[in-house]
Amino acid sequence: MRPGLWLAVGLILLFSLFPFYWAIVSSLETGTALFDADLLPSGATLRNYGEIFAAQPFGRNILNSLLVAGGTVALALTLAVGAAYALGRVAFRGRGLLLMVILAVSMFPQVAVLSGLFELIAALGLYNSLWALIFSYMIFTLPFSVWVLTVFMRDLPREIEEAAIIDGAGSFTVVTRIFLPLMAPALASTGLLAFLVAWNEFLFALTFTLSDKVRTVPVAIALISGQSQYEIPWGHMMAASVTVTLPLILLVLLFQRRIVSGLTAGAVKG
Repeated sequence: MRPGLWLAVGLILLFSLFPFYWAIVSSLETGTALFDADLLPSGATLRNYGEIFAAQPFGRNILNSLLVAGGTVALALTLAVGAAYALGRVAFRGRGLLLMVILAVSMFPQVAVLSGLFELIAALGLYNSLWALIFSYMIFTLPFSVWVLTVFMRDLPREIEEAAIIDGAGSFTVVTRIFLPLMAPALASTGLLAFLVAWNEFLFALTFTLSDKVRTVPVAIALISGQSQYEIPWGHMMAASVTVTLPLILLVLLFQRRIVSGLTAGAVKG
């Protein structure tokens, strides 16, 4: 491998990983040590991690994020699999236009739909509940899921489906018993990306929740405050950020092979 390529890879890794490394270093320091430009923590302590759970219901916030992200993924994938089967395997007039409309929905900025979505959630009686977040997150997770799974569904061999139909299998059986196992890589990659979006979302979580009991971790981190309005507890914020980021890193490392195979499925045909 050329030295120039190694240098480029090193710079990319440094640019990508250094912010997270610095967050870890800052989370292990307190007081004036936070403002020292040391690459290694001086007097490392886990005090910040203990205080973020003692000062506020941060454990409950993490659980809320898990429930919201998990519920969003489950609902999005359930609806997207059915939609992908119809759009990818069933020929009907207007299928291409419908796909364009689904994609166009995800192009609207969150601010543009915030007021209308707020009125809808209030009318349904979902305000200040986890269901409000799950419902609102479907706006940008469902279109993406439908698109990815539709492309993957189109590439599945039709011979498998035809053989199942000849044996008397219906559409539901074909989807659940035959296509779902084959779509495991696409489901893993799509589900993880949808999970990341729901886990990190801030604007809807701030707007549609009011109490600490239903807030998710992005809002909880943003609302961490010091003893006075002029004090910013950087150590607590860094500790909270590291705490909620580590599970995502573990998920990506655990499913990295399925993610890559799912995202590259159908990219090469021959």
